[in-house]
Amino acid sequence: MDYTRRLSDRHLLDSDALENIDRMTNIALGQLSGGVSPASLAMAYLDWMVHLSASPGKQFQLGAKAARKALRLGSYALTSAVTGNAEPCIKPLPGDHRFDHPGWQSFPYNVIYQGFLLNQQWWHNATTGVRGVSKHSEAAVWFTAKQILDMMAPGNVPTMNPEIVEATVKERGANLVRGAEHYTEDLRRALRDEKPAGVEAFKVGKNLAITPGKVVYRNHLIELIQYSPTTDTVQREPVLMQSAWMMKYYILDLSPHNSLVKYLVDRGHTVFMISWLNPGAEHRNLGMEDYRKSGTLAAINAISDILPGRKIHTVGYCLGGILLTIAAAAMARDGDDRLASITLFTTMTDFTEVGEINVFMDASEVTLLEDMMWEKGYLGHKQVSGGFQLLKSADLIWSKMVREYYLGHREPMFDLMAWNADGTRMPYRQHSEVLRRLYVDNQLFQGKYMVGGRAISISNIHCPMFAVAAVADHVAPWRSVYKLHLQSDSTELTFVLTSGGHNVGIVNEPGRAHRSFQLSVCREGERFLDADTWKEQTPKYEGSWWPVWQEWLVKHSSGSEAAPPMGAVDKGYVALCDAPGTYVFQQ
Repeated sequence: MDYTRRLSDRHLLDSDALENIDRMTNIALGQLSGGVSPASLAMAYLDWMVHLSASPGKQFQLGAKAARKALRLGSYALTSAVTGNAEPCIKPLPGDHRFDHPGWQSFPYNVIYQGFLLNQQWWHNATTGVRGVSKHSEAAVWFTAKQILDMMAPGNVPTMNPEIVEATVKERGANLVRGAEHYTEDLRRALRDEKPAGVEAFKVGKNLAITPGKVVYRNHLIELIQYSPTTDTVQREPVLMQSAWMMKYYILDLSPHNSLVKYLVDRGHTVFMISWLNPGAEHRNLGMEDYRKSGTLAAINAISDILPGRKIHTVGYCLGGILLTIAAAAMARDGDDRLASITLFTTMTDFTEVGEINVFMDASEVTLLEDMMWEKGYLGHKQVSGGFQLLKSADLIWSKMVREYYLGHREPMFDLMAWNADGTRMPYRQHSEVLRRLYVDNQLFQGKYMVGGRAISISNIHCPMFAVAAVADHVAPWRSVYKLHLQSDSTELTFVLTSGGHNVGIVNEPGRAHRSFQLSVCREGERFLDADTWKEQTPKYEGSWWPVWQEWLVKHSSGSEAAPPMGAVDKGYVALCDAPGTYVFQQ
């Protein structure tokens, strides 16, 4: 297939050799810095340092805070040492469970962890709220400081962690022996580029992604799976689901008990699923337009052929939701009304506030990522997962190290973790376009995103929409997802805020404890509520949002009919193979 070069691929210098010298230099710097732009960090640090140097009032405030904290900690330490009972100076932030063990409340460990929390609070005060510092620089400096603080936390030092000391004494060091074995195994797997320990127990097609179905369409980018009906009658309107192409599709079809696909099929829905190609270096020039045309639109066209005369409920997850929104807006602009509804899972359409991931989204960082992708032709899964781990390093890196290497407790593998280890690559051109056109330039929100030479607008979409955000999502912050209200001109926009994070909030099957959600419906002509007011005023419901969404799909369908056959042989849509297909096995 012939792909055109995008404008930013064209050389800025006089020759390929000069261009390549700059790129290779940038790649070398990126490899040394772990994929983080040294230039970006240096500029952020300089921005913060210069403005702090020119802020004597802020300096005085920080000095006074340091003195007060030192006095409070000294008083706390003395009282605790003498009486054994003192009121803590500071409590851990919500979600910080590093100091939950009872041993942290006894002397001297209580003084150690209190000192760390006070120091962490002081550094947050020092790196934020400095007059004149840009938001990006402030976020980058605090992010870097937090990485250092998380790395140096007392819980990471065996002699300073009462839980490790207690376990070592009780087990006579057996925990450290097990931890050494775990570390050796993990190091061996990392050097051999193997998947994490325990993944072997989960196999696609065996105990993952086992909902019966057939691949009824395949092109160079997707396989389209049609799932076998389990009911005599089904809703007339089928459901098309697409996940982010940076991970395998079967997060929506994990184990039978938490498969969203199975949940819908068992309740009388005809479900189709897009399974993406795992691209290699030869696919470096696949772009967003290829994914729209040969992915989303190709699947819609195939379903329209297989089930003519029926509108389609469409579902997009994360990046898949962004692509679906782009495709739907283009269809609406062009008068294509084949969509019955649009459902978006943890999908941002405004990239003004993207949370801590914003640290990786300035022009310098994007250029570095582009150069690193240019060398191979794609962005590898480990680069992506490593960046997301940094966003929650206290939990995903350091606390994991304590549990597995010092306490000797191997974290049991489960289906969602196995899926998370089964990542895919992203083509150079496509990922570069996502970073620049969406995250950096925010073209979709501003109505400047071009499809077919013309701009698209989300406000052109008028079919019902259902958006799900997760309260603890660090990839797509829920307040940014909520901004869909500012763009949507849908006849009915249902917004759900669920408990959990980016993945657990979606894999949210009924019957699980400690699950809840908030839900509201905004119709044409109704007033907009800001996100915080919405959260405060909207009632909370216990349990999973899945049943509510399934009922919503039924409500926006036109009734039931006999279950259709698989594919359409007379139109060339024959069963190519059984689900889960072939693309899902590409490594």
